[in-house]
Order: sequence, then C-alpha cells, then structure tokens
Amino acid sequence: MDNADQRVAPIYPPSEGKDKQTRQQIKETTSLSVEEASIGLCGQILVLFAYVAILATLPFSLLLCIKVIQEYERAVIFRLGRIAKGGARGPGLCFHIPCLDEITVVDMRTLSFAVPPQEILTKDSVTVSVDAVVYFRISSAVASVCNVEGVQKSTRLLAQTTLRNILGTKSLSDLLAEREAISQDMQNTLDTATAPWGVVVERVEIKDVRLPANLQRAMAAEAEAFREAKAKEIAADGERNASHALRDASDTMMQSQCAIQLRYLQTLTTIASEHNSTIIFPVPVDLMSSMLNRPDTGERAPTTSPNRDVRATLINEGTLME
Repeated sequence: MDNADQRVAPIYPPSEGKDKQTRQQIKETTSLSVEEASIGLCGQILVLFAYVAILATLPFSLLLCIKVIQEYERAVIFRLGRIAKGGARGPGLCFHIPCLDEITVVDMRTLSFAVPPQEILTKDSVTVSVDAVVYFRISSAVASVCNVEGVQKSTRLLAQTTLRNILGTKSLSDLLAEREAISQDMQNTLDTATAPWGVVVERVEIKDVRLPANLQRAMAAEAEAFREAKAKEIAADGERNASHALRDASDTMMQSQCAIQLRYLQTLTTIASEHNSTIIFPVPVDLMSSMLNRPDTGERAPTTSPNRDVRATLINEGTLME
C-alpha cells in the first residue's frame, strides 16, 4: 500500500492574518492529517514484532518504553517517520516503542527572548539603535515540530527582521512618541507570520532607543533654546502687564495730590526699614522754582555764599540734617 499522498503537510493559514477561527481550522486540519497518516503494511509488521519483543522482556522493557511528560510539556511521537495517531501526547505517562518511535518534547510555557540591538535608519534618515523583548508560547506542538526547524530560533530571527522593517517606516519623532503603537503593530505582524508554526506572540515591548551622541547634544541644545525663548516670552508678558498696571496706578494718583505724597512717604518707609545709614530726601523742584521767582519788594536779599546751592536734605538715623 502506497501512503505517499497521506504524508502530513505543513498547514498555512489564509493571508488575511490570524484570528480564533483561523487557528481552530489549522488545529482541526492538522488533527485530521495525523489520523489519516498510516505506516503501511510493512510498518505494521515491524510494530507487531516490537510488541512481541517488549512482552518477552517484561518487566525490564518498561524502563525503556515509558516516559514521563510534565504538565507544561507535550510529546510528539514519530513512528517510522510518521506522526503517531492522536497527535501530541501528555501530560503524564507516555508509552513508546524504543526502536521504532522518536519522541520530541515541546515546552508549552510562555517563553521570552531579547532582540539584539538593531542599527536602524528611520524614515527621516536618522540612525538609531533599538532593542526589544518578545514573549511567545507554542499553541500547537505538532505544527511547531513539523512546519519549522527550530521554532525558537526562527521566531527570534523573524522578530529581528520585523523590528527593522517596521521601524524603517517610522520617523524619529514617531519612534519616541508612539512606542506602544509600534509594539502592537510588531506583535500583530509577528503573530500573523508565526501562526503556521503553531506560535502565539503574546507581547512585544521596545526596551530601549539609543541615539547617537551628536544627535543627543543637538536635541538638548534645541530643547534648551526652546526653554529660553519661552522664558523670555513669559518675562516680556510680565513686563507688559506691569507697565499697564503702573500706567493705571499713575492715572489714579494724578487725580489726587495727597495720593502722590502718601505713596512718596510709603517709599521712604520701605527704604528706612532696611536699616540704611543714609537716606537721600529730594526737595521738590516746584517749591524751589516758586522761591526763585518771587517778585522784588525793594528789600535786599540776604547775601548768600555761591557755594550754598540748593541741595537735598539728608535724614540720618531719624535726625534731619542740612
């Protein structure tokens, strides 16, 4: 009997990507192919002789025929090169024929690996170094063994190329601001590509983005210049508001001379509170002008020394000094 057409072939999903229905179809098709696989008449004869030999050497043959499969593992048994009926087995005790069966144990736990730093040229021609972390698990032990050689190594290499391809279409600002969206996009791409291998990519995280030293200095200088410009703008706004307030205050004080004198005395009080030894007290120019412009009454004005000019009055420690 020729069973060449019944060989288990790799199962590939539709091009539109993964979803629950697609993965269920892959699982059902794989199980059907395994059940239809047969080792032929010669294989059945060899299996019969193997069972006879095992029964003849009991109980010592049990030491070689029984293997313990852990709770997080599944065993894929190849009998004479064909997958044994039932597909992946475990957990628990697994019976196999030592001479005819080959067992491949698959770890079903979530695994992780770090993507090595990749030198990437972004869309705006900036060279950056990016590394990431990928978490994945195997959902179909049969597909991970039959459809790919070294599922973990293949997933790791695919993650490196996917990281370079996706980040090559992003600009530097998008890379720094949209890390979560890029991680989600990378996860969807990896999950779609690894679906035929029985792999589910659970999470992808961009770990670090390293910029060249000269670019870091340029970005720091740009940020500093922006902050300085913002500070000057705020200071200019404050000066403008202060000038408007002073103008309003001067307009208010011009309506009353007493207000000007009170403000003047308040300024002197503020200066005196700082424990200064000397305070310059200015004399109003209007008062001196009225004294100089008095009408002549015929009386001789007292002779004054040319050195006695009009000067300011000094207040020193609360005492009025001329």
